Amino acid sequence: MRILESLSAKPHGVSLAEISLELKMPKNSTLRLLQTLVSCGYTLRDESPPRYRLTGKLLKIGQPHMGEISLVECSLNPMRTLRDRIGETVQIGIPTGDEGVIIEKLESTSAIRIGVNIGLRFGLHNNAPGKVLLAYQPTSQRDATIKRIKLNRFTNRTITRAGELKKECDRIRQQGYGVDWGEADEGIHCVAAPIQDRSEALIATIWVSGIASRMPQDTFERVGKEVIRAAAKIEEGIHR
Repeated sequence: MRILESLSAKPHGVSLAEISLELKMPKNSTLRLLQTLVSCGYTLRDESPPRYRLTGKLLKIGQPHMGEISLVECSLNPMRTLRDRIGETVQIGIPTGDEGVIIEKLESTSAIRIGVNIGLRFGLHNNAPGKVLLAYQPTSQRDATIKRIKLNRFTNRTITRAGELKKECDRIRQQGYGVDWGEADEGIHCVAAPIQDRSEALIATIWVSGIASRMPQDTFERVGKEVIRAAAKIEEGIHR
């Protein structure tokens, strides 16, 4: 488990020697454990240079399940419909600590597209899905999270003040979706909506990521309605 935790913080991989040194474990023991993780599909070994990194298997077994069906199984058809209607990349993410993590994606069919990796972690203050995950926390929990996380600046539009972020969360709850216009990365816009259970507790978020020139601000309201519609379809599948 310590090896998995170490690899989760190193998306580009790490060598056997580095893992052994970090965890203060003998190389032979570390190698045997890594070989087991590789054979079970939880890690990959890159050959040149030899480095180990996580696969997406932990995400698949750790994602929310509703009875016998997983969140991703409920989401794929609505995600395809949303992708085809908007023409941009669609993703699903779940909360994990003070971050979110992508558990499924459907990339745009355009030649120039937003490329993302399943397992990618994202913050809660500088992008639409993260702000949705934050906004739909209970208010006391939300305020504690905002106090705890670092509101680092990524572009000149990133929200870096706690009071402004709280107002943004209130706005998201009121309109039912969140947006960002280059708050994490210049030239990339996102629109996200929450996925909730029967008690209206947050399960996940679904969002569209597009290049700013193809998804400008004046499209956000229309895209927001489509994302909310997709979220509702996913919830229908969950609640059956």
